[in-house]
Amino acid sequence: MDGVLKDGHVWQRVCAGNPAARAAFRAAANEREAARLTRRLAHGHYENFSVVSILLPRHLRQDFCNVYAFCRLADDLGDEIRDPTGALKCLERFREQTRACFAGRAESAVFVALSATIRRHQLPIEPFMDLIDAFEQDQRVSRYETFESLLDYCRRSANPVGRLVLCMCGQRDEQKLRLSDRICTALQLANFWQDVRRDILERDRIYIPRQSLDRFGVSEEQLREGRCDQRYRNLMRFEVERTERILDEGTALLPLLGAANRMHIALYGMGGRAILSAIRRQEYDTLSRRPSLSAFQKAWMIVLAIADALRARFEAGGG
Repeated sequence: MDGVLKDGHVWQRVCAGNPAARAAFRAAANEREAARLTRRLAHGHYENFSVVSILLPRHLRQDFCNVYAFCRLADDLGDEIRDPTGALKCLERFREQTRACFAGRAESAVFVALSATIRRHQLPIEPFMDLIDAFEQDQRVSRYETFESLLDYCRRSANPVGRLVLCMCGQRDEQKLRLSDRICTALQLANFWQDVRRDILERDRIYIPRQSLDRFGVSEEQLREGRCDQRYRNLMRFEVERTERILDEGTALLPLLGAANRMHIALYGMGGRAILSAIRRQEYDTLSRRPSLSAFQKAWMIVLAIADALRARFEAGGG
């Protein structure tokens, strides 16, 4: 272990003192125990996972838990370890364990569980490595100059998840993967606009491109102080509208999918659109109050996803 992490003292200190690191590198006696741990992690971290998993084919539910657990733990290593040096050390170790997993040497619980999913669906290593790369970037980059540089971050922080989902659903067509990228990018952007105040106060990160801030005359100090004025509203309207255009492009994916896969993938796009609608209902003020979805709105999204899948099945003649 110290051969990978050259500073063993940093590694030991971080692992001993941080729940995210302990969870990421926890051992498991066997695959059954590892699968139980990833299920608990998925259902415990994501409030909607239990509901979303109901929409999944039964044979995919454990696989989704395994992939989600990887994503969640990698994200936590970047976000929950406040010391950037320690976070980078842990992410470096997580990267090495990912390579080992693909080489047939799973070392910790999440990788013991994930190795079964990788074998079953012949998942590629690139999406996993891209995710780790994005979380490492969070330790080094806290501001984005252009929208293009932000999209490049989304390419590695969000799009890999959609690609893994499609692969687990047996969908590897390049056109479908590209459309999935648009949905995932839009969902990531919607989360950024939703969390402007939280990101700057809790993590000193600003995902609004500098070019956008300058264009609308909004300063970093204004974001930090939470002052919402017409300039900020105009800025958010601009970002919401171009995010919606990206999401609209991505929804062309849905008619290309069968009913079995369409339902849960549609739900991701609906979630992004619901966040953007919540921002609009607050007149683009995401500084005074974080836009959120009510329990009714979340339930209604699920109803719509089911209805859409049933319509697709009916139009396909019950197939």
